[in-house]
Amino acid sequence: MTVALIIACAVVYFVIQPTPFTSTQADALFDLRHAAIPVELLHHSPVTACQFAARNCARAGAATVFAPGKHVYLAIVSSMFLHGSVLHLLGNLLFLWVFGNNVEDRLGRIRYIVFYLAAGIVATVGYTLANPSSATPLLGASGAIAGVMGAYLVWYPRARVLTLISIIPLRIPAWVVLIGWFVLQFFTGPNSSVAWMAHVAGFVFGVLVGLVLRQQAPRHPTPPLSAWPPPS
Repeated sequence: MTVALIIACAVVYFVIQPTPFTSTQADALFDLRHAAIPVELLHHSPVTACQFAARNCARAGAATVFAPGKHVYLAIVSSMFLHGSVLHLLGNLLFLWVFGNNVEDRLGRIRYIVFYLAAGIVATVGYTLANPSSATPLLGASGAIAGVMGAYLVWYPRARVLTLISIIPLRIPAWVVLIGWFVLQFFTGPNSSVAWMAHVAGFVFGVLVGLVLRQQAPRHPTPPLSAWPPPS
Protein backbone atom coordinates (compact mmCIF):
# COMPACT_ATOMS: atom_id res chain seq x y z
CA MET A 1 0.00 0.00 0.00
CA THR A 2 2.90 2.36 0.64
CA VAL A 3 4.10 1.90 -2.93
CA ALA A 4 0.54 2.28 -4.22
CA LEU A 5 0.13 5.58 -2.34
CA ILE A 6 3.43 6.86 -3.73
CA ILE A 7 2.40 5.96 -7.28
CA ALA A 8 -1.07 7.49 -6.81
CA CYS A 9 0.35 10.82 -5.60
CA ALA A 10 2.86 10.93 -8.47
CA VAL A 11 0.23 10.11 -11.10
CA VAL A 12 -2.17 12.73 -9.76
CA TYR A 13 0.53 15.40 -9.79
CA PHE A 14 2.10 14.67 -13.17
CA VAL A 15 -0.96 13.41 -15.07
CA ILE A 16 -4.13 14.83 -13.52
CA GLN A 17 -3.17 18.17 -11.98
CA PRO A 18 -2.77 20.88 -14.64
CA THR A 19 0.62 22.44 -15.42
CA PRO A 20 2.66 20.73 -12.68
CA PHE A 21 5.77 22.85 -13.28
CA THR A 22 4.13 26.29 -13.39
CA SER A 23 1.47 28.14 -11.44
CA THR A 24 -1.47 29.18 -13.61
CA GLN A 25 -5.10 30.15 -13.21
CA ALA A 26 -6.11 26.65 -14.31
CA ASP A 27 -3.98 25.17 -11.55
CA ALA A 28 -5.55 27.50 -8.96
CA LEU A 29 -9.07 26.64 -10.10
CA PHE A 30 -8.25 22.92 -9.99
CA ASP A 31 -7.13 23.30 -6.37
CA LEU A 32 -10.31 25.18 -5.47
CA ARG A 33 -12.43 22.44 -7.00
CA HIS A 34 -10.64 19.44 -5.52
CA ALA A 35 -8.81 20.47 -2.34
CA ALA A 36 -10.13 20.80 1.20
CA ILE A 37 -10.73 24.42 2.26
CA PRO A 38 -11.40 25.27 5.94
CA VAL A 39 -14.16 27.82 5.34
CA GLU A 40 -15.98 25.32 3.10
CA LEU A 41 -15.82 22.58 5.71
CA LEU A 42 -17.19 24.84 8.45
CA HIS A 43 -19.94 26.32 6.25
CA HIS A 44 -20.78 22.98 4.56
CA SER A 45 -20.70 24.52 1.08
CA PRO A 46 -18.24 25.58 -1.65
CA VAL A 47 -16.37 28.84 -1.18
CA THR A 48 -17.73 32.09 -2.63
CA ALA A 49 -15.80 35.01 -4.08
CA CYS A 50 -16.14 37.03 -0.87
CA GLN A 51 -15.07 34.14 1.34
CA PHE A 52 -12.07 33.58 -0.90
CA ALA A 53 -11.14 37.25 -0.56
CA ALA A 54 -11.58 36.97 3.24
CA ARG A 55 -14.02 39.85 3.50
CA ASN A 56 -17.74 40.55 3.66
CA CYS A 57 -19.12 42.36 0.65
CA ALA A 58 -22.30 42.84 -1.33
CA ARG A 59 -20.84 43.76 -4.71
CA ALA A 60 -21.92 42.07 -7.93
CA GLY A 61 -20.53 38.57 -8.20
CA ALA A 62 -19.67 38.40 -4.51
CA ALA A 63 -21.76 35.28 -4.05
CA THR A 64 -20.21 33.54 -7.05
CA VAL A 65 -19.28 29.96 -6.16
CA PHE A 66 -15.96 28.88 -7.64
CA ALA A 67 -16.74 25.15 -7.56
CA PRO A 68 -20.50 24.55 -7.80
CA GLY A 69 -21.43 20.98 -6.98
CA LYS A 70 -18.21 20.32 -5.09
CA HIS A 71 -18.50 17.78 -2.26
CA VAL A 72 -16.51 19.64 0.36
CA TYR A 73 -16.03 16.61 2.61
CA LEU A 74 -14.80 14.25 -0.10
CA ALA A 75 -12.26 16.96 -0.88
CA ILE A 76 -10.57 16.09 2.42
CA VAL A 77 -9.48 12.79 0.88
CA SER A 78 -8.63 14.16 -2.56
CA SER A 79 -6.44 16.83 -0.91
CA MET A 80 -4.12 14.09 0.34
CA PHE A 81 -3.14 13.30 -3.25
CA LEU A 82 -2.58 16.88 -4.43
CA HIS A 83 0.71 18.79 -4.17
CA GLY A 84 1.80 22.35 -4.80
CA SER A 85 5.21 21.74 -6.36
CA VAL A 86 7.65 19.04 -7.40
CA LEU A 87 9.72 19.59 -4.25
CA HIS A 88 6.60 19.36 -2.12
CA LEU A 89 5.69 16.06 -3.78
CA LEU A 90 9.19 14.54 -3.61
CA GLY A 91 9.73 15.50 0.02
CA ASN A 92 6.46 13.92 1.08
CA LEU A 93 6.98 10.76 -0.96
CA LEU A 94 10.50 10.26 0.36
CA PHE A 95 9.23 10.41 3.92
CA LEU A 96 6.36 8.06 3.10
CA TRP A 97 8.85 5.60 1.57
CA VAL A 98 11.20 5.82 4.57
CA PHE A 99 8.64 5.39 7.35
CA GLY A 100 5.58 3.90 5.68
CA ASN A 101 6.79 0.40 4.92
CA ASN A 102 7.48 -0.55 8.55
CA VAL A 103 4.21 0.93 9.80
CA GLU A 104 2.40 -0.99 7.07
CA ASP A 105 4.18 -4.18 8.13
CA ARG A 106 3.00 -3.61 11.68
CA LEU A 107 -0.62 -2.88 10.80
CA GLY A 108 -1.20 -4.95 7.69
CA ARG A 109 -2.42 -3.52 4.39
CA ILE A 110 -6.07 -2.86 5.20
CA ARG A 111 -5.56 -1.32 8.63
CA TYR A 112 -2.63 0.67 7.29
CA ILE A 113 -4.63 2.38 4.55
CA VAL A 114 -7.47 3.07 7.00
CA PHE A 115 -4.96 4.52 9.46
CA TYR A 116 -3.30 6.60 6.74
CA LEU A 117 -6.58 8.13 5.56
CA ALA A 118 -7.75 8.69 9.14
CA ALA A 119 -4.51 10.52 9.94
CA GLY A 120 -5.03 12.74 6.90
CA ILE A 121 -8.59 13.51 7.96
CA VAL A 122 -7.52 14.35 11.51
CA ALA A 123 -4.75 16.57 10.13
CA THR A 124 -7.27 18.45 7.98
CA VAL A 125 -9.66 18.89 10.90
CA GLY A 126 -6.83 20.20 13.07
CA TYR A 127 -5.79 22.70 10.41
CA THR A 128 -9.41 23.76 9.87
CA LEU A 129 -10.04 24.40 13.56
CA ALA A 130 -6.84 26.45 13.76
CA ASN A 131 -7.72 28.45 10.61
CA PRO A 132 -11.54 28.59 10.50
CA SER A 133 -11.75 31.58 8.14
CA SER A 134 -9.12 30.41 5.69
CA ALA A 135 -10.15 29.98 2.06
CA THR A 136 -6.72 28.66 1.05
CA PRO A 137 -6.77 25.13 -0.38
CA LEU A 138 -4.97 22.55 1.75
CA LEU A 139 -2.67 20.46 -0.44
CA GLY A 140 -0.46 17.50 0.26
CA ALA A 141 -0.05 14.14 1.92
CA SER A 142 2.09 15.51 4.75
CA GLY A 143 -0.67 15.40 7.38
CA ALA A 144 -1.28 11.71 6.72
CA ILE A 145 2.46 11.04 6.55
CA ALA A 146 2.91 12.85 9.86
CA GLY A 147 0.52 10.28 11.33
CA VAL A 148 2.73 7.50 9.97
CA MET A 149 5.74 9.22 11.55
CA GLY A 150 3.99 9.45 14.91
CA ALA A 151 3.24 5.73 14.92
CA TYR A 152 6.82 4.98 13.85
CA LEU A 153 8.11 7.00 16.82
CA VAL A 154 6.17 4.79 19.24
CA TRP A 155 6.98 1.45 17.59
CA TYR A 156 10.56 1.96 16.38
CA PRO A 157 12.13 4.73 18.49
CA ARG A 158 15.62 3.17 18.48
CA ALA A 159 15.77 2.41 14.76
CA ARG A 160 18.80 4.10 13.22
CA VAL A 161 17.90 6.69 10.60
CA LEU A 162 20.54 7.66 8.05
CA THR A 163 20.50 11.44 8.26
CA LEU A 164 22.33 14.11 6.30
CA ILE A 165 23.59 16.92 8.56
CA SER A 166 25.62 19.52 6.65
CA ILE A 167 26.14 16.87 3.92
CA ILE A 168 27.64 14.51 6.53
CA PRO A 169 25.73 11.20 6.75
CA LEU A 170 25.02 10.15 10.33
CA ARG A 171 22.98 7.33 11.79
CA ILE A 172 20.68 8.84 14.40
CA PRO A 173 17.98 7.17 16.52
CA ALA A 174 14.55 7.64 15.00
CA TRP A 175 13.21 9.28 18.17
CA VAL A 176 15.74 12.12 17.83
CA VAL A 177 14.84 12.72 14.19
CA LEU A 178 11.08 12.52 14.68
CA ILE A 179 10.84 14.55 17.88
CA GLY A 180 13.18 17.11 16.35
CA TRP A 181 10.92 17.37 13.30
CA PHE A 182 7.83 17.70 15.50
CA VAL A 183 9.35 20.51 17.59
CA LEU A 184 10.43 22.39 14.47
CA GLN A 185 6.79 22.60 13.35
CA PHE A 186 6.14 25.16 16.10
CA PHE A 187 8.84 27.42 14.67
CA THR A 188 7.36 27.59 11.19
CA GLY A 189 7.17 31.19 9.97
CA PRO A 190 3.70 32.78 10.17
CA ASN A 191 3.84 33.70 6.47
CA SER A 192 5.01 30.26 5.43
CA SER A 193 2.83 28.15 3.15
CA VAL A 194 3.54 25.11 5.33
CA ALA A 195 0.37 23.84 7.06
CA TRP A 196 2.23 23.06 10.27
CA MET A 197 -0.93 22.63 12.34
CA ALA A 198 -1.98 19.79 10.04
CA HIS A 199 1.41 18.17 10.65
CA VAL A 200 1.03 18.49 14.40
CA ALA A 201 -2.51 17.07 14.43
CA GLY A 202 -1.55 14.15 12.20
CA PHE A 203 1.57 13.38 14.22
CA VAL A 204 -0.26 13.41 17.56
CA PHE A 205 -2.95 11.15 16.10
CA GLY A 206 -0.27 8.73 14.94
CA VAL A 207 1.36 8.69 18.37
CA LEU A 208 -1.96 7.96 20.05
CA VAL A 209 -2.77 5.12 17.65
CA GLY A 210 0.73 3.77 18.16
CA LEU A 211 0.28 3.76 21.92
CA VAL A 212 -3.10 2.05 21.70
CA LEU A 213 -1.72 -0.68 19.42
CA ARG A 214 1.72 -0.92 20.99
CA GLN A 215 1.12 -4.44 22.33
CA GLN A 216 0.44 -5.78 18.85
CA ALA A 217 3.25 -8.10 17.74
CA PRO A 218 5.12 -6.64 14.75
CA ARG A 219 5.73 -8.72 11.64
CA HIS A 220 9.17 -7.16 11.17
CA PRO A 221 10.56 -6.02 14.55
CA THR A 222 13.76 -4.48 13.17
CA PRO A 223 13.19 -1.86 10.46
CA PRO A 224 15.83 -1.20 7.82
CA LEU A 225 17.98 1.94 7.80
CA SER A 226 16.22 5.03 6.54
CA ALA A 227 17.09 8.33 4.90
CA TRP A 228 16.16 11.83 6.02
CA PRO A 229 14.99 15.13 4.55
CA PRO A 230 11.92 16.64 6.27
CA PRO A 231 8.50 16.64 4.55
CA SER A 232 6.97 19.99 3.69
